[in-house]
Amino acid sequence: MTTERFDIVVIGAGAAGMTAAAVAAAEGQRVLLVEHAQQVGGTTAISGGMVWVPANHRMAEAGIPDSIDAARTYLRNTMPAADDAGSLEAFLQRGPEAIRYLADKTSVQLQPVKTYPDYYPDRPGATAGGRVLEPVPFDAGTLGPAFGLLRPPLPEFMLFGGMMVSRSDIPHLRRMARSPSSALHVGKLMACYAMQRLRAPRGTTLYLGNALAGRLLKSVLDLGVELRTGTSVLGLLSENGRVTGVELESSGRRQKVAAARAVILACGGISHDAQRRARYMPAGVDSLSTTVSSGASLSGAALAESAGAQLSRPGARQAFWVPASTFTRRDGSAGVFPHTVTDRGKPGIIAVDRQGRRFVNEGVSYHEFVLGQLRAGASALPAWLICDRRFLWKYGLGCVQPFSLSTARLVDGGYLKRADTLAGLARELGVPAPALEETVRAFNADARNGVDTGFGRGSDIYQRHLGDADHQPNPCVAPIEQAPFYAVAVRPADLGMAAGVVADSAARALASDGTPIPGLYVCGNDMESVMNGAYPGPGITLGPALVFGYIAARHAARMPADGRGSP
Repeated sequence: MTTERFDIVVIGAGAAGMTAAAVAAAEGQRVLLVEHAQQVGGTTAISGGMVWVPANHRMAEAGIPDSIDAARTYLRNTMPAADDAGSLEAFLQRGPEAIRYLADKTSVQLQPVKTYPDYYPDRPGATAGGRVLEPVPFDAGTLGPAFGLLRPPLPEFMLFGGMMVSRSDIPHLRRMARSPSSALHVGKLMACYAMQRLRAPRGTTLYLGNALAGRLLKSVLDLGVELRTGTSVLGLLSENGRVTGVELESSGRRQKVAAARAVILACGGISHDAQRRARYMPAGVDSLSTTVSSGASLSGAALAESAGAQLSRPGARQAFWVPASTFTRRDGSAGVFPHTVTDRGKPGIIAVDRQGRRFVNEGVSYHEFVLGQLRAGASALPAWLICDRRFLWKYGLGCVQPFSLSTARLVDGGYLKRADTLAGLARELGVPAPALEETVRAFNADARNGVDTGFGRGSDIYQRHLGDADHQPNPCVAPIEQAPFYAVAVRPADLGMAAGVVADSAARALASDGTPIPGLYVCGNDMESVMNGAYPGPGITLGPALVFGYIAARHAARMPADGRGSP
């Protein structure tokens, strides 16, 4: 069995892995990037692409004040205290450095979202925007044939079979029938998309997570990283307690690859590792679905444990939660729709439990929404999102896109429940009709006056930001009264696991005695989250993914070739 040699081997081509590979290559290392799937991007490519990094230089350039001290105060008021705050402090101190490095030396260009608040905007240290960055729109035509290597977004987040739109385009789509300027805006989008489809299988103007993944792919290719897709990792190679490389398999051929300085694990976490995932699930919900892209046969945690690494203490960490609905696509594939920001917070929808009662403020973050489900217990598993005809047409519901001319397939398939009366909908859902009717009656009475006395929906700037600014006086509430009525079941799912491999501030995997394992680094969802199971703002998975991918690569590139000693 032949042995190839690289300075650094990175396992996993999502945001963390591609960041680590690009930075290592920019530092002059010979880098191999291995991905088990045929396309790169992982969960990042289908995500919103938000990157949370406090006190970054882009927000400073935009005139938005922030400081590491303010961010530290905010996190102290939104997350439980960690056993060791060293990694969190490294994220805060080196995050701005990482964002500037990527801007200077790679194709990763980010811009501040000026009006996207932290998820708990009324707590000390919070900001109204700017800590969260989004990728600058990316022209994937610059990838040439390599565009085919990039995983596309979820079909449900594209229009007309392949067109992505930005957040700022969405209001124009809603107004296009009554606003000449919005109609012109949408017409220009369509014309541009039509031209792109003449030369590509989908639109080449990318936004959100697909733009971030595309920019990272361009970076690794431009910097000379050797990328191998469709390649499985069979195990780590070790010698005298040091990780020295990996054993790979591709097209039935096995090969050993030596890593002179380090192996960096960025495999996406334990969401698809049933045995390890079960350690961190609440009682009774071990079989939760996940929105994370399917993983390799060996998770990064399994690989790390084989080298002596420790994982989060069982029960100490859980998941980054999102309510999700499941459905079957036209091609027969299974779909999981994450109800993040497209429907729950808009005016004219409520969530009810199996007793037909509301149990949570629907406008809170997706993580908080699921925490509300879990607090409510079995009665809210599943919960039902309920709306009327007007809401469905304007905002969509789950995988039902706005302005859908027909919902028959999803109704017939059981995904979308429909009835001409609330009592009829209650029968469809198996909930008490009098309770559901009373819940909607009370909500509507409030909504007509722009209030929600039951749960305070629309009471902070985060909730109002995710509502509909065109709807007044409260952008988050409107009556549910235009038949027919619709509902979709949502269950807890994860956007990634907070539990993972324990690492130090340099992203080195730690053994059970707390010492670094020579030659082994970890980042992304493979690394135990520095947020300690909390979800304080948009992009708190991708922010640390980029930062610790950067930290791991910079540290590994400065290690002696035998992986021992100090950089």
